[in-house]
Amino acid sequence: MKTILITGCSSGIGLAVARGLAARGWRVFATARTPADVQRLNDEGLESYLLDLNDSESIRLAVAETFKRTGGGLDALFNNGGYGQVGAVEDLPRAALREQFETNLFGWVELTNRILPVMRRQGEGRILMNSSVLGYAAFPYRGAYNAVKFALEGITDTLRLELRGTGIQVSLIEPGPILSRFRDNCVAPFNKHIDWEHSLHRAQYEGQMARLNTPGPAAPFTLGPDAVLAKVIHALESPRPRPRYPVTVPAVAFWWLRRLLPVRAMDWVLARASGGGKR
Repeated sequence: MKTILITGCSSGIGLAVARGLAARGWRVFATARTPADVQRLNDEGLESYLLDLNDSESIRLAVAETFKRTGGGLDALFNNGGYGQVGAVEDLPRAALREQFETNLFGWVELTNRILPVMRRQGEGRILMNSSVLGYAAFPYRGAYNAVKFALEGITDTLRLELRGTGIQVSLIEPGPILSRFRDNCVAPFNKHIDWEHSLHRAQYEGQMARLNTPGPAAPFTLGPDAVLAKVIHALESPRPRPRYPVTVPAVAFWWLRRLLPVRAMDWVLARASGGGKR
């Protein structure tokens, strides 16, 4: 039975992938940040325990628990847990950027680095990083999230080069719009860090918040999280996994448009596609 550790399994992509891989016969360690989510996942029949990407001790304990349950091995890691910080760049305090990078990059790298020695000894393994279309196509009012995903793409490309010849395969999963609680999870960090009532962008923020509170897909071509599951399965089970897996029409389209269009033309496309930052 193949084994995989997945972060951020409380909902959305992480939960869909955990369920889908378990149904395929994988032994899934579906971690989450809160005890309530861990209990719910265990009640569902998944193997779950705490892993808070902001806490180095939590990462250490989760890795130790993983190896205890497997007898010291692990076939795959899917870094997925995180959130999106909304806000104009000029409104982002240092603390907002620090927290975004702590959760969505630093914790991922720390966890990966604790897993890599075991995969090196095994002579094989799969590491998947859940990036985003915003890792190569910047949207307005998403500066912190754009920045952390651009950084994730760079460090993952570097890791893939450094692991050549080890038997460890590294892939980026790059979703576009996916149905999940991602929009809901943006609200708390926005209210925590952005003084929107005194911002020059107040009107823009009011439109964004109205959109966040509107039921339904945030953007055209939105797919369910099972679309990500299909790419994850290929990245895990193919004898020759791809370095990148764009998911949804916008993710594929922006990948090619960024390479074909002049910068100012691409800026126009991104501004229109983002609804002026409202999506």
